[in-house]
Amino acid sequence: KDIEFIRSYYYNKLELTRFSSSVGKYVGFTEYGVRNAAAWNNNPSELSAMKAQKEVYCLNNIQIWYNNML
Repeated sequence: KDIEFIRSYYYNKLELTRFSSSVGKYVGFTEYGVRNAAAWNNNPSELSAMKAQKEVYCLNNIQIWYNNML
């Protein structure tokens, strides 16, 4: 429950847009990023796919990663 999935989009070392599973939507940090975030947030299939990434990617692999670090 304390795991967060974050996907960030960068260009030229500048973060444009970020999806965070704790927020549940995209957030833009530049003018271009805000436009992309608005378009992606208006697409229900995109949002549901990104929200599912926490379960698909993080929760299925956390035990493997945790055991490897110990």
